[in-house]
Amino acid sequence: MPSTLRLLSCFLAVVLTPALRAAADDFPPHPDSIARPGVPKGDLIKFEFAASKIFPGTTREVTLYVPRQYDPAKPACVYVNQDGVQWGAPVVFDNLISRGDIPVLIGVFVRPGVVKAANGQTALDRFNRSYEYDGLGDAYARFLLEELLPAVETKTTPDGRAIRLSKAGTDRAIGGSSSGAIAAFTAAWERPDAFTRVFSNVGTFVGLRGGDIYPTLIRKYEPKPLRVFLVDGSNDNNIYAGDWWMANQTMQRALTFSGYDVRHVWGEGGHNAKHGTAVFPDAMRWLWSGWPAPVKSAAPTKNTFLAQLLIPGEDWQLVSEGHRLTEGPASNAKGEVFFTDIPNSKAFKIGLDGKVTLVRENTNRTNGQAFGPDGRLYVASTGAQQVLAFDAEGKSTVIAEGIAGNDLVVAKNGHIYVTHPPGGTSPFNEPSKVWLIKPDGSKQIVDTGLRFANGVALSPDQTLLYVADYRSKWLYSYTVQPDGTLANKQRFFWLHEPDAMDQSSADGIKVDRDGRVYVATALGIQVCDQPGRVNAIIPTPNGKITNLCFGGPQFDILYATCAEKVYRRKLKTTGAHAWAEPLKPATPRL
Repeated sequence: MPSTLRLLSCFLAVVLTPALRAAADDFPPHPDSIARPGVPKGDLIKFEFAASKIFPGTTREVTLYVPRQYDPAKPACVYVNQDGVQWGAPVVFDNLISRGDIPVLIGVFVRPGVVKAANGQTALDRFNRSYEYDGLGDAYARFLLEELLPAVETKTTPDGRAIRLSKAGTDRAIGGSSSGAIAAFTAAWERPDAFTRVFSNVGTFVGLRGGDIYPTLIRKYEPKPLRVFLVDGSNDNNIYAGDWWMANQTMQRALTFSGYDVRHVWGEGGHNAKHGTAVFPDAMRWLWSGWPAPVKSAAPTKNTFLAQLLIPGEDWQLVSEGHRLTEGPASNAKGEVFFTDIPNSKAFKIGLDGKVTLVRENTNRTNGQAFGPDGRLYVASTGAQQVLAFDAEGKSTVIAEGIAGNDLVVAKNGHIYVTHPPGGTSPFNEPSKVWLIKPDGSKQIVDTGLRFANGVALSPDQTLLYVADYRSKWLYSYTVQPDGTLANKQRFFWLHEPDAMDQSSADGIKVDRDGRVYVATALGIQVCDQPGRVNAIIPTPNGKITNLCFGGPQFDILYATCAEKVYRRKLKTTGAHAWAEPLKPATPRL
């Protein structure tokens, strides 16, 4: 490049680019952001909140907006905003509420927490903003729901009105900018029962603390009842953690792919609140449109894996509750399902009519259960360190001793595989074991080395054995040899882990006739294809699950033991059982 052109290029880069960016950030004020004569003006109430146990030691400023139209006789809708008051929200709410464009709502504008240094003269405070906002998991949602919002309800307005907040998710919106935006989305994602409407400006859906995983999770999860408004500009941050502009577009595409009710406004702005402030009134109108009707999906998900499993309109149903820790769901040839309550040492049966009856007491902390090809129910009696088999009359036979089993599966040829994790009746420093018990009663260890061997299942053709490692993100796959021993061990299935854990908590495993693998994990039921990839995640109603099985006359009802409760859900697919004849699924897409 000639020197004159090079100088001109440098001049344009230095002088003109800032001017162009300034123009891109020049958003005129929205008419509804300007105070209007005659419009009732809401009250602003400030207080400090310093009583958090979830974020111990933090203090933060909270500002409440209470409209003049608020009547304490009726709990108000709620809008929560991170980073305090933004968007000129109090004026916007005054205008929109006065015209009936949004419901009467109370605004809760909360600053991030700060842990004050013991000596502010010589030490730096600890600033919790990134920790609270950028991190995934339910901590921030719990902070709002269990600590901050209850504290808000202890306040009164200057004229003595008590503050009452609605607890319904359809009555609650949440928003923020940058890290505050991802915090808003995370709160709604974790607790869609509590927040269903999300406003996100220049959201930090990048790799600061794992937020870049959201587009993947959104595509895999059964869609949640959320409505999301996204704002971003092409001059947003592009730094070590990622490209904000591209990340927000990826979020929008993922939400659209999964059928969410999503709107977006793109521009040329930078990483600031200018564009968000300009569109905030219209975003609020759209987010609250149709209220008080609950938020619903705008379209079916394009996740074909989920579509092949879930029946539209068919949701989870509660089967049984009041237990301590349910486990060991197993289906017999009739489709009746049996499960245990480990701490209470009880066993139950779910009949085809849905009725639950007690079938055994004093089970010695029986954990896993599986029916065999002989029709008997095989159980891992952890407390007795035995594997037992029960016939139809309830008479038990000891199959093996010295095994503190967690879960088990019985193959069509009579081979029994039992997982034996460390802990319980075994020292924690002992390695996990996988046992093989042959039809002649002989037993041998066929694998060790997993951190915590847990769930176990056979592939539909019974040539592969799957074992869950509770304390990792892996589900292991083995080739079953003709003599029942195992070969070709591989950490094969890659599972998602909750952000607050360093493990997937992979527990029970089952398979369907098409070769899909269903794993009970801390995130819900992760459904994998035969090549080992999680294609879908189905959460349970109470957010817990230990194990699962297919039952019902057609084996198309998925039963899930979820700690103190048991649920069921009818699916489009049919379960495969190890007691049945082996079958070969179709070759999967590789």
